[in-house]
Amino acid sequence: MLRLLPPGSACRAVLFGAVLTFSTAAWAAPQIRFSAPGAGEDLSAALSGASLVLQSQREGETDPTALLAAAQADYPRLLAVLYEAGHFAPVIRITLNGREAAGYSALAKLPEVRSIAVQVTSGPAYRFGAARVAPLAPGSTPPAGFRPGAVASTTAIREAAASAITEWRDIGHAKAGVADQTITARHTARAVDARLTLAPGPRLDFGPATVEGNKDVRTARILKIAGLREGQRFDPEELEKAATRLRRTGSFRSVIIEEAHQIGPNNTLPLAIGVSEATPRRFGFGAEYSTVEGVRLSGFWLHRNLLGGAERFRVDGSIAGIGGETGGTDLSFGLRYERPATPSADTDFFAELQIEALDEPSFTADTSEFTFGLTRYASDRTTVSLGFGYLYSDTTDANGRTQIELLTLPFKGTHDRRDNALDAREGFFADLEITPFAALEGTSDGAQLTFDARAYRSTERLTFAGRAQIGALFGPSLSTSPAFYRFYSGGGGTVRGQDYQSLGVTTGRGTTGGRSLLALSGEIRADVGESLQLVGFYDWGQVSASSFPDGSGESHSGAGIGLRYKTGLGPIRLDLAAPVSGNTPASDFYIYVGIGQSF
Repeated sequence: MLRLLPPGSACRAVLFGAVLTFSTAAWAAPQIRFSAPGAGEDLSAALSGASLVLQSQREGETDPTALLAAAQADYPRLLAVLYEAGHFAPVIRITLNGREAAGYSALAKLPEVRSIAVQVTSGPAYRFGAARVAPLAPGSTPPAGFRPGAVASTTAIREAAASAITEWRDIGHAKAGVADQTITARHTARAVDARLTLAPGPRLDFGPATVEGNKDVRTARILKIAGLREGQRFDPEELEKAATRLRRTGSFRSVIIEEAHQIGPNNTLPLAIGVSEATPRRFGFGAEYSTVEGVRLSGFWLHRNLLGGAERFRVDGSIAGIGGETGGTDLSFGLRYERPATPSADTDFFAELQIEALDEPSFTADTSEFTFGLTRYASDRTTVSLGFGYLYSDTTDANGRTQIELLTLPFKGTHDRRDNALDAREGFFADLEITPFAALEGTSDGAQLTFDARAYRSTERLTFAGRAQIGALFGPSLSTSPAFYRFYSGGGGTVRGQDYQSLGVTTGRGTTGGRSLLALSGEIRADVGESLQLVGFYDWGQVSASSFPDGSGESHSGAGIGLRYKTGLGPIRLDLAAPVSGNTPASDFYIYVGIGQSF
C-alpha cells in the first residue's frame, strides 16, 4: 500500500525493473477489481486510463511476472494522475492474492495470480497557499490557474513556468529558464506553496546560421529562403516562420532549426538549420467523370529543385470532354516556373505559359497567355499575387470570329482557414481574383472579377457546407467582350443536375455567356462509419447580361444525393443529381465522379 501522509509519517515508493520470463504453462485470468471511492467522474476516468493492471486485463494477460510488474508500476502512474488533479495525500492500495504488491520483490516468481485489487483513495484536493513566479517579463501575468486559492495541480505549476519562460523568449531572452523552485505541501492546511524563480538571461540577437544535411540545394539559397538575418533580435516566431518557408518550397522532407546551447560573442545566438531533401521529381494524375461533361483527365510533372536553389518547375496537361455532350474536346497545356525568396523571404517570383484549345457549347477559343509576377505569403493562411501578362486568343462565338490581344494585370488573394483542403469539416475559404485588361485588338479595356467563398461547420457526425460564387465583367459590352471571360452556369462546378454551361444569356444571335454570375451551393454530409459519408446537396445559379449580379438574369437549380468513400488521398466522390427549376435543357439525372469533396 502507498500512503502519503504529513511529514514524520513513514512512506516509501518501490522502484523496480520488469523481468520477462518464458514458460509453456498456462494460467487462468485473475479476478481484477479497481475502485476509486470519492473520486469524481473525470478523475476516475483518468486513473482507469493510467492503470497498467486494467490494461493487462483488457489484453487478457495471465503471466504472473507480467501482472506483478504491472501492479508495481501502477503506484507511480496513479500517483502522477492524482498530483495532476491536486490530490497530495492519497492512499493507493494494490494487492495480489491479498498481499500488497509493493511487498513483493521485483524478481519474485509467483506460481499464480488469482486476484488483483486496486483501491485509490484520493483524499481532498489541495489548493495553492502561495503561488509566485518571478521575475516576469514586462506586461505579462501568470496563468489564471496559478494563483492562491486555485486547485494546486502540478499541471498549473508547469504551465506557469512554461508561460513565464515563453514571455521572456518572445522579447529576445532566448536562454530564459527556471533557476530555482520551492514546492511545499502543508498537509494540515491542505495547501501547497509554490515559488518559482526565473533567470531571464541577456537579450540576444540571431548569430550566424549553419546548414547541415543538404546535398543538391545550395547552402546560400537555403539561408536566403529561411530569411533569418544575422543581428536581428531573437524571436521564436521568426524561427517558426523560417522553417515554414523552407518546407513551403517542397524541396525538403524535414526541416529542424536548433538554437546553440552556448551564447555567442556580443550576446548572439548561433543557429543550426538541419534539412533532409525530398525527391526532386514528382508526377501525378487525376480523373473525373460526369454523364454530360464526359471524362476529364489531367496530369503533371514537377521538379522541386530545378537549378539548385529550390526552384519549382511544373508541367501540366489536361484533356476534357471525352465522350461528353459539351461541344468538343478541350485541351490544356501549361508551364510554370517559381523561384522562392525572390526578392525577399516571403515573396516568390513566377513565370507561366498557358495554352488552351477550348471547344465549348457556346464558343471555341484557341488561347495562349504568358504571365510573370510575384506571390506574397502574407501569413500561413493568406497569399496574394500580382502579375503582368499578354494574352492572345482566336475566338468564334455567336457574334462571329474575333482575334483578341490583351495586356493583363492579374491580382489574386486567397485566405484559407479550412482544417483540411480536400475534406473540410470546419473553417472557411475565400478566393478573390481581379484581372484588369488593356485591349490591343478585338475588344475594349475592362476587368473581370471572380469571388469564391466557402464555409464549413460540423457536429459529431454531420458537416454543413456552403458555397457562394460571384462573377462580374466590366468594360466591354456583352457582344464585344472576350468569350472566355464571360460566365455560364450548369455542370459540376456550379449547378449539378443541369447541363454543362446550359445557362447563359439569349441574344438575337443565339445563346452566349453573361457578364455576371451568382451561384449558391449547400451540402449536408453525414458520416456513416469511419470511411463512408452520405451527402445531400442543392445548387442554384443565375447569369445576367449586366456587369454585376442584380437579379435580372435567368436562373436554374439542381439537387441530389452523393456518396463519399474516404481514402488517404481524399474522399472519392459520387454524386447523383437531377434538375429542380429553370428552363434550360436538362436530362433526367446526372452522375459526377471525382476525388475530393465537390467544394
